[in-house]
Amino acid sequence: MNFQQLRSIREAARRNYNLTEVANALFTSQPGVSRQIRELEDELGVVIFERNGKRLTGLTEPGKGILKIIDRLLIEAENLQHASMEYKGQSSGTLTIAATHTQARYALPRAVQTFRAAFPDVRIALQQSAPDHIAEWVLSGKADIGIATEGLSQFPDLVSFPCYRWSHLIVVPDGHPLLARTPVRLEDLAEFPLITYDVGFTGRGHIDDAFDKAGVRPDIVLTAMDSDVIKQYVTLGLGVGLVASMAFDHGRDRGLRAIEASHLFAANTTRLAVRRGAYLRQYAYEFIAQFAPELKRGDIEQALLGSEAA
Repeated sequence: MNFQQLRSIREAARRNYNLTEVANALFTSQPGVSRQIRELEDELGVVIFERNGKRLTGLTEPGKGILKIIDRLLIEAENLQHASMEYKGQSSGTLTIAATHTQARYALPRAVQTFRAAFPDVRIALQQSAPDHIAEWVLSGKADIGIATEGLSQFPDLVSFPCYRWSHLIVVPDGHPLLARTPVRLEDLAEFPLITYDVGFTGRGHIDDAFDKAGVRPDIVLTAMDSDVIKQYVTLGLGVGLVASMAFDHGRDRGLRAIEASHLFAANTTRLAVRRGAYLRQYAYEFIAQFAPELKRGDIEQALLGSEAA
């Protein structure tokens, strides 16, 4: 038994049993992956994968249990490497943070700036994507920390922590009719074309829920992942924007006005997630302390070793 065999099993399950993708991920050949899988099955005396000819189609019942053990073994192997790096040099390395655009653009800069001043030898790699992709990156070890508003608490192999709460704002051009309506109602918004986030991004679920519960059908004409894109199209007069409160700056966003919307849509919670059982280096804890000071290292360590999400 060797780690390449274990990685072949794990990647096959992760990549929907496509051995070509597995080979590319592991920098080897497809026949090599097949051989690694078959050799481990022979050694264990258990068939791990269901097959249709030479093609893998799923996990057998024993295979499902074995995959969980393999995941734990590989996580501990990675933890061992991280621990050795910790003792060799506690203030150098790479911290990979996966976040949505809104978090990376508006919530992270101050924490990153402070962290860089304290750890100048640590390289920060910021990855931006959808919450589901962020979760996948953290689960696979491609990212140390994930930060998003939606989705991270839905993965049982992630431990996620609430960091801060925020609300949405209505954004309109100067002189827009909504500026004369106080407070703005959902029915008022429904009179205008709306521009907001893609489904699954930046609290979009609370926006949809509010309209559904009120029985009001909004005219959402354009969606985007990026708050700046939404504001740009509002500036062009294409509709009324619904954006995260942190994404609006009264000094910078000239020509636009913000209208309070916390009475219309439920508050949102940004969460920080790490992989259950992962070993975090000292500087990872320091970054978390900068981003969310209320999160204490002892609580995080206890949650990483526990059986339930924080």
